[in-house]
Amino acid sequence: MNSYGDPSSPRGRAQIPGSNGGSGSAPDDSYQPRDDGSGYPSAGGYSGSARPPRQGGSSGRASVGGAPVSPAPGSPAPSGAGRARVGGRASVSGAGAPGAGADGGYGRPAGRAGTGRASVGSASVGTAGRASVGRARPVSDDAWGRPPADYDGPGGPGGPTGPGRTGRGAGGPDAIARAKKRKRLNLIIASFAVFIMMIGAGVVGFTYYSTNVVLPDDVPLPLSTTIFANDYKKVIAKLGEENRQFVTINQIPEFVQHEVASAEDRKFYEHSGVDYTGIARAAWNNFTGGSKQGASTITQQYARNAFANLQDDTYGRKIREAIMASKLNDKYDKNTIMQHYLNTIYFGRGAYGIEAAAQAYFGKSVSKLTVAEGAVLAGVIKQPVPDSATGHKGFDPAVNPEAAKDRWGYVLQGMVEKGWLKPEEKPTEYPTKSLIAPKAGNSMVGVDTPYGNVVNYVMQELAEQGLCVPGAEPKDGKPACRDAGFRIKTTIDPKMQDAAIAAARRGTKGSVMSTQQKDMMAALVAVQPGTGRVLAYYGGDSGAGFDYAGKNVDTAGNVTGGHPPGSSFKVYTLAAAINAGISTKSYWDSANYHVPNSKLVIRNANENFKASCGKSCTLEESTLKSFNVPFYHISEKIGPDKIVDTARDAGITTMWTSADNPPKAIDITKKSGKEVSPDPFFNVVSYGQYGVTVLDHANGMATFAARGKYAKAHFVLRVEKINENTGAWQAIPNSGEKLKLEQRIKPEVADNVTEVLKKYPKQINHGLDDNRPVTGKTGTWELDEKSNHNADAWMVGYTPQLATAVWVGNAGKRKALFTKSGGELYGANVPADVWQKFMNKALADQEIKKFPENVQIVGDDSAGDGVKPAPPSQENNPNSSCTIPIPGFCDNGGNNGGRNNGGGGNNNGGGGNNNGGGGFPGGTGAGVLPSTPPGRNQG
Repeated sequence: MNSYGDPSSPRGRAQIPGSNGGSGSAPDDSYQPRDDGSGYPSAGGYSGSARPPRQGGSSGRASVGGAPVSPAPGSPAPSGAGRARVGGRASVSGAGAPGAGADGGYGRPAGRAGTGRASVGSASVGTAGRASVGRARPVSDDAWGRPPADYDGPGGPGGPTGPGRTGRGAGGPDAIARAKKRKRLNLIIASFAVFIMMIGAGVVGFTYYSTNVVLPDDVPLPLSTTIFANDYKKVIAKLGEENRQFVTINQIPEFVQHEVASAEDRKFYEHSGVDYTGIARAAWNNFTGGSKQGASTITQQYARNAFANLQDDTYGRKIREAIMASKLNDKYDKNTIMQHYLNTIYFGRGAYGIEAAAQAYFGKSVSKLTVAEGAVLAGVIKQPVPDSATGHKGFDPAVNPEAAKDRWGYVLQGMVEKGWLKPEEKPTEYPTKSLIAPKAGNSMVGVDTPYGNVVNYVMQELAEQGLCVPGAEPKDGKPACRDAGFRIKTTIDPKMQDAAIAAARRGTKGSVMSTQQKDMMAALVAVQPGTGRVLAYYGGDSGAGFDYAGKNVDTAGNVTGGHPPGSSFKVYTLAAAINAGISTKSYWDSANYHVPNSKLVIRNANENFKASCGKSCTLEESTLKSFNVPFYHISEKIGPDKIVDTARDAGITTMWTSADNPPKAIDITKKSGKEVSPDPFFNVVSYGQYGVTVLDHANGMATFAARGKYAKAHFVLRVEKINENTGAWQAIPNSGEKLKLEQRIKPEVADNVTEVLKKYPKQINHGLDDNRPVTGKTGTWELDEKSNHNADAWMVGYTPQLATAVWVGNAGKRKALFTKSGGELYGANVPADVWQKFMNKALADQEIKKFPENVQIVGDDSAGDGVKPAPPSQENNPNSSCTIPIPGFCDNGGNNGGRNNGGGGNNNGGGGNNNGGGGFPGGTGAGVLPSTPPGRNQG
C-alpha cells in the first residue's frame, strides 16, 4: 500500500512560500523539529518545509525574475512588504552582510559570512539579507546543530579558512573538478527530466481523454464463484459475495474513516485524488535504484482494486491509475469514494470490505467498533497477509502481533496530528481482549456452513487442475479461485447431504448426536462405488474450522485429522489375507498371545468370549466377533506391509503413527508397504491402531462395493465460465470430473470380503429398511493404555450403490466418551445409529440392489494356525434356530438364550454386558511392541 504520512517512507522537501513579512510563512519561533527525527516541522509550526524561516526581520528569497525586498535590520516590516520584481540577471558572489541584530538567513546566527549563489535572473535585495539561494555556511555550529564539517562553508573542508578551497573561484584542482562533474551531472538529469516530462505529458493527455470513467456503482467487483450441488439447482456457496457485505458511509463511524485515512492517505481530504509530489518522489526513487514505491492515494487504491486493467505493476499502469483517480475525484465527493474504497479492499482472513473485516477480527458490525478496534483494521490494510517475496508477515495481529501493534500506534498518532482525535481521547490499550482468533486452516469466505468443507475440497481440486489459485489474490497469471467467476457443479447429492446433517450434526433437532454429551462429535462421508463421487460430506459445522472427516494443517504445519479405526480396519486385513491365499474358512487360535521376546500380551476385545471357539476360530468368525489375536497372527504370517498395501489399493492415502506426539502423517500413496512396515506400522496395523480419515475409509469401502475397482474420491463434476462474446456458460476445456477406474483388488477377493461383512449389520441389530442387502463393520479404540474407556468409535459399510463411513469422537482433544445413558461408547451404538439413520434416509427412493450370489470361497482352508474342530452334534440342540453356522456362536437356546444372538451381552441381540461391535466387543486390549505405544481395540 502507499506510505503517506508513514515515517518510514522517504519524503520530498517543500519550499517556504514567503517570510515573516510575506504570505504563507509562520512566525520565527514556530519551528520545532519533529519527534521522529525527520527534520520536518511539527503540526503546530509552519507547513511543508525542511528549512526554518529567517529570523531578525530578514525577508524573502531569491527567485527567477524577482527579488524579495527586506527592511533595514531591526526595523519592522512595512505593510504589504513582500517581493519587488527585479528584471535581468544579478550575478552575486560572496557573502551577505547581516546588519545588527539580524542573522544570515535561514535561521543562522548573525555575523557569519558565507558564500552563496544567485538564482538565474534574480537577485536578493535587502539591507541585511544576502544574494543567495544557497546556504550561508557558518564557522561554528549553525541553528540546525550541524558542525562545519557537514558542508563546504567557511572554516569547513574547502572553506576560505579551511583546507582545499578558498571560495567559488579559488578552489584547488580537485574541488574544481568535482564542481564541473556535479554541473555535468545536473545538466544530464535536468535534460532527462525535461524529456520524461514531455513524453509523460503526451501520454497523460492522451490517456486522460481516451479513458472512459465508470461510475463506482457500476464498477465490477471481482467475479464471484458459485458452487452448486449435483442437481445444478441448489447453491452450496457463492464465494466473493457472502463475505463482502456492503455498508453505507453513514454506517461506518467517522473515526473509522479517519483512521483509514490516517493509515493510508493523510491528505485524502485535501488532494485531488492524486499526490503528484509522491508520484515524483517514487519515480525518482525507482529511477535511481531505490525500492519500488507505489505513491498511491486512497482514490488510486480504489481505482486499482475496482478496475481490472489496473492490476499490473508497471509505470503505464500508474499513469492510468492516476488519471482514473483524478477523474473519480472530480466526479464524486470524498465520502462516496471512501465508501466504495472501504467496501472493496481486502483485510485478510477472507474478509473483503470493512463490514466483513469487523466480523472477522472482532465478531461485530463495523458500526459497533471502538476507536481502538477501528485502528487495528486500518493498520491491517497496508499488508493483510504475509508476503513470501519479502518475508514480511503482514499486520494481522494473530500472525505478527508486534508489527500490528506498532502500526496501530502509528494510525492513532496520525489521528492526533491531523486533529481527528484529541490527545486525551487516544486509546492507550491495544484491544487484545476483543480480538478473535482467525478460523483455523482457512482464509476463504462463504464456507461457514456444514457445506463448508465441501467448498474447501472444490477449491483444492480447481487449483490442482491449474484453473486458479486457492488464495485470495491472483498469482502467476491465474485468478483466485473464489473470484474467478466459475460456475461449478459438484458431486454432492443435496438429499443425501441433508440426510447426513440430519443424522450426524448435533445442532440438528432429532439427530442421533443432538442428545449425546455436549463434546461428542460425529463425522460422515458417503461415496458412490464405481465413480468415487462424494455424495455427502459432513466434517463439522464450518469449513473454516477443524475438519473431522478429512485432513487439516495446524499452526506448526503438522497434517492432522486421522482417527484410530479399530476393528473397522480389519476389512483391509481380511482382504490382504484372502489375497495371500488364506480362506475365510481357515482356523485360527484366538487365545491370548504372548509376543515372543517381549512382555506384551495380545488379547481379544472381550475376555468373556475368548474361549467360545478357542483354537478353532474361522477367519470369518474372528471377523464377525472382532477378535484381535487371529488378526495379529495373520499380520505375522503375511507381513504388515501386505495389509498397508491393500489399504492403499482400496483408497487409504494417509495413515498416522501412534509413537509420535503429535502423531505423524505418512502418505502411503508415495511409499510401498515395505517402506513403512514394520516401522512405523507394526503388526497391530491388522486391527486398526493407526489413524485414518473418514473420507479415505469411505473411499476404501466404495472400492469393495465396486468389486475391487478403485476410483479416487472427488467433489467436482463440471466447471464453467461465461463466454464473453456470446454471454453463454461453457465448460472449461480439460476441467471437471476425470473418471479413472482401476481394478486394484481382485473381484473374487472383494466378493469374499463382502460375503463375510454382509452378515454383520443384522448381527448388531443395525440392518436397513426393506431388508436391503448391506455390509458393515464396527471399530472402537480406547483412549490410551492406561484407560479402560473408549475415545474413538466407527461404523463403516456399503450397499452396491453407496459406501459410508461414520466416526464418533470428541470435538477437540481426545478423551474418554460415554453414551447419553452413561454407558461405554462402542461402534455398535452411537456410530451405528448415525450410520443406519443416514443409510435408510439416503437410500429411501433408491433401487434395492443385491450383491453377487453363489460366491466361491477362495484360498486355503488349512492356512490358519488353529485346529479344525469336530463337527457339532445337533442332538444337543434340536430346536436351535441359529442363523449363523459358526460353532459356539449362538448355542444354548438359539434366539432365546445362550451366549448371545449376534450382538453383545447375554440377551437377544444387543445390550447386555457390553453393547458390542462385532458381537463381542469390550474387554481388554492388545499389547504391542515397545516402539508402538499400546492401545486397545474394542471391537
